[in-house]
Amino acid sequence: MSRAGTRSGGGPAAAHRRRRGRRLPLRYLLPLLLLAALSAMLLLRGYVHSEFLADHRVRPPTSYGEVPKDIRAGGPVVDVRGAKPTSYRVPDRTLVLTFDDGPDPEWTPKVLDKLAEHDAHAVFFVTGTMAARHPGLVRRMVAEGHEVGLHTFNHPDLSYQGVSGTDWQLSQNQLALVGAAGVRTSLFRPPYSSHAHALDDATWPVTRYVGERGYLTVFNDLDTKDWERPGAAEIVRRAVPDEPGAGAIVLLHDSGGDRSQTVAALDRLLPELAERGYAFTSLTEALKAPSAHTPVTGLPLWQGRVFVAAVAVSEKVTSVLVTAVAVTGVLVIARFGLMLLLSATHARRVRRRGFAWGRDPVTRPVTVLVPAYNEAKCIANTVRSLAASDHPVEVIVVDDGSADGTAGIVESLRLPGVRVVRQPNSGKPAALNNGIAHASHDLVVMMDGDTVFEPSTVRELVQPFADPSVGAVAGNAKVGNRDTLIGAWQHIEYVMGFNLDRRMYDMLRCMPTIPGAVGAFRREALERVGGMSEDTLAEDTDITMAMHRDGWRVVYAEKARAWTEAPESVRQLWSQRYRWSYGTMQAIWKHRRALVERGPSGRFGRVGLPLVSLFMVLAPLLAPLIDVFLLYGLVFGPTKETVAAWLGVLAIQAVCAAYAFRLDREPMTHLISLPLQQILYRQLMYVVLLQSWITALTGGRLRWQKLRRTGAVETAPAAAPPRRRRGDPAPGSAGGTGHDTEKSILR
Repeated sequence: MSRAGTRSGGGPAAAHRRRRGRRLPLRYLLPLLLLAALSAMLLLRGYVHSEFLADHRVRPPTSYGEVPKDIRAGGPVVDVRGAKPTSYRVPDRTLVLTFDDGPDPEWTPKVLDKLAEHDAHAVFFVTGTMAARHPGLVRRMVAEGHEVGLHTFNHPDLSYQGVSGTDWQLSQNQLALVGAAGVRTSLFRPPYSSHAHALDDATWPVTRYVGERGYLTVFNDLDTKDWERPGAAEIVRRAVPDEPGAGAIVLLHDSGGDRSQTVAALDRLLPELAERGYAFTSLTEALKAPSAHTPVTGLPLWQGRVFVAAVAVSEKVTSVLVTAVAVTGVLVIARFGLMLLLSATHARRVRRRGFAWGRDPVTRPVTVLVPAYNEAKCIANTVRSLAASDHPVEVIVVDDGSADGTAGIVESLRLPGVRVVRQPNSGKPAALNNGIAHASHDLVVMMDGDTVFEPSTVRELVQPFADPSVGAVAGNAKVGNRDTLIGAWQHIEYVMGFNLDRRMYDMLRCMPTIPGAVGAFRREALERVGGMSEDTLAEDTDITMAMHRDGWRVVYAEKARAWTEAPESVRQLWSQRYRWSYGTMQAIWKHRRALVERGPSGRFGRVGLPLVSLFMVLAPLLAPLIDVFLLYGLVFGPTKETVAAWLGVLAIQAVCAAYAFRLDREPMTHLISLPLQQILYRQLMYVVLLQSWITALTGGRLRWQKLRRTGAVETAPAAAPPRRRRGDPAPGSAGGTGHDTEKSILR
């Protein structure tokens, strides 16, 4: 849809526009910043969930010639911080319960409750990914007197990580701990470790390096293997030292799966061994050593807090996005199902034998208005197509202050029934209202100056006016310059999105927009609603909503085809769709009172406005999340499920697109570019809509914008005569109004 032009002028108004123009780049920047923030949140979420960094390799046992014998034969606590490696055992009648892999939001609180119930302390070896996601549980551990140790950031076998990888695992684990509880720890347990005597030539260098970094490495004496879920009684048996009264470090888990048996085992283990004289303490209490915790202050503390806060935000944002994707998926599928159902019903209705809008076909003359602003490259083709109409027409070209000789070109054609009305540059609504004032007939067709009609277009467009309740008719706008990739994408959009939608809205009696490229109005209806309004940038949507609220019926004439020149560059497409989406928002806001009104206005307000708001303003803003999560799934996983879901959505869209092309009798070849359109074109439309939202919410104003035209659409493309379908009206019947539309081409 082209717009008639921009208002020009100088003085204070021009200065104000220049000031607004200087602020405009911020509106282009804000959508990009929002996308960048969203991407950062998703990347952080993937980072803390270890969905692309996790290394699940586990090195098999190897030789142990390099491991000191006294270390392999010593206790479970290995200290390599001094000149000579040393190991320690816990005293008799002392059990140090250690829990790995947490904290878990379901099981860690239950473990802590049991420990508090029996006045026992323990050591929790937390991973950075879990500590960052559940910092409150780490704070509770520290506050209740338990010790916290490091278990790496995302649980890899450090023998595969090297020096830099090990440093990264330790530093990120400490960062999460500092952010969660404000402390650093000197305790460390390597993943996939067991007893000290299991140290070999691959794992000993890791233990030595970690010790040089200031950590005590904690192995275990007793491994309950509670992850096997052998039963609470068996877990208790494995947690009790074989030698009566001996001390031990016991390995348990508070995360990684169903830990109900571990919790049940604690309920038996703690009181039974307490009766035997055992104490359940933290490691440093058992060893009579200084606390493993060191309070952190200053910049390191704030770095940790910022990290944990960012993780919390990313978790919440992702949860909201997942819900939004689910809602969007349901809406998309429901919309497609509704479109298919109602479009099929619409097609059967208008093509069934004997269908007619009224008792007699409409044959009276029609006024065609062509608002034109600098349309020198297109206007001759437009006017010639109207002169070839098989319906009697009066053509009024309203020249809206063109500076390229548009009016002179029309006059030089000397076509009968065509006249030019000149006016100063005032904008498209003013041009159309001026044309209405000069119109001689009670039926008015409006089109754009870059559009070409078929000979039968006007006739097909005005037939619904045989029904006196019809106040306006939307035609079938089609892309004429579809040979480029951008043109092909818009062609798919026009056939699938616009025209399939119009069939659905026609059946629901809440058509939102009569396209500026091809629409017809009853003059009485125009006068009753006050003509074309300048209140919004989408005067076609505005007037359509006004028609509904005034009680008029607005219908869709699929055979009234108009071939328009679509934008041929991304910049022009952006400009056009930005104006459309912003204008649609303006029109919805202008007619919002219809939601609470009675009669026809209330019906449109409670049916049409919610559908338009949902499908044209909200859902398109959420639809790209499907592609965002496709990329997320490809990077972070699960890849197969993600690809399958995306292909499923694409398949549904392909079915709808193919059906829409079949209804419009269009060749299917352009659907080859549908997958690429869904990946690239939809993102562009998303950013445009987001920019429109920002403009609306910030109180910005958008000017009329003129797209550069090339005159690429010279005539309506010739179509092969279609096969007659059962139920199609024969040429000359009441439903066909005298000619086969598909055979009518420009000559």
